[in-house]
Amino acid sequence: MSDLLGRLRERGWRMTAQRRVVAEVLDGEHVHLTADEVHARAVVRLPEISRATVYNTLGELVTLGEVLEVATDKRAKRYDPNAHHPHHHLVCASCGAIRDVHPLGNPLADLPDSERFGFTVSDVEMTFKGICPSCVTA
Repeated sequence: MSDLLGRLRERGWRMTAQRRVVAEVLDGEHVHLTADEVHARAVVRLPEISRATVYNTLGELVTLGEVLEVATDKRAKRYDPNAHHPHHHLVCASCGAIRDVHPLGNPLADLPDSERFGFTVSDVEMTFKGICPSCVTA
């Protein structure tokens, strides 16, 4: 489970009703919602929340480094609250479902110097693609 709400409180982030609802919607394990999905769930909790407020709040959370913006293929961006725990993503090529994965090993160490082309590599983002169990049986 992500600890987004706790991290935001520790930072002293001004917790308006709208911001709290967006953070609550995002809080959880394997959460990778689009902005529209965040808005739809937020409206259930706070009917007066606007789409613009949701988009602005998501932008703030990404800028703060508290939420990751995940782009897979040509699908809508998704928002991942698991920003402080290193992980990669497993994406269904059919429906776009995303799961956090934690493979063993260090992909930075696995990249030989000859393949770094002089770059000082500081981070790795890996996406594993396949078909999820729901799409296999459909």
